[in-house]
Amino acid sequence: MPSPKLRVATTSLAGCFGCHMSLLDIDERLSSLVELVEFDASPLTDLKTPVACDVGLIEGGLCNAENVRTLLLFRRECKVLVAVGACAITGGLPAQRNALDVRDCLESVYLTGVGLEGGTIPRDRELPLLLEKVHPIHDVVNVDYSLPGCPPSADAFWAFFEDIAAGRAPRLGHGLIRYD
Repeated sequence: MPSPKLRVATTSLAGCFGCHMSLLDIDERLSSLVELVEFDASPLTDLKTPVACDVGLIEGGLCNAENVRTLLLFRRECKVLVAVGACAITGGLPAQRNALDVRDCLESVYLTGVGLEGGTIPRDRELPLLLEKVHPIHDVVNVDYSLPGCPPSADAFWAFFEDIAAGRAPRLGHGLIRYD
């Protein structure tokens, strides 16, 4: 009798979605991947809310209160949480704003920028509250594994899934980590 498939969910926080695109770069191996895993909440399935799953892949850092809520919910539902890509692991490119004052940035963009007159900083309750700094996800929750890269290569995703489905700790050998 074949072993049960791993239930996998994915989500994205403050990032560019490049890690999800790299996962899709597995190309024809996707048909083999669905023999190993069943995707739950993910842009690949269009399911929005995760339920209990074996493995959760999360890309992007934390730049606002909504990112933190999403991360806490996702962590609660995932037995194993994997930080995917530079943004989830270190804050990545969004963290470049950490050297700047958030209030100064908002004023520059909405009030004092070239060509602006009479602007206002958005204050709608629907907009998530910005954090003062962008954080990697391990600042808020326990992370079980990291899949480094910007983005991780399709081969790195494939190696990760092969290892985890076989019950092994993921190992990324030479040549699987890249920063494009």
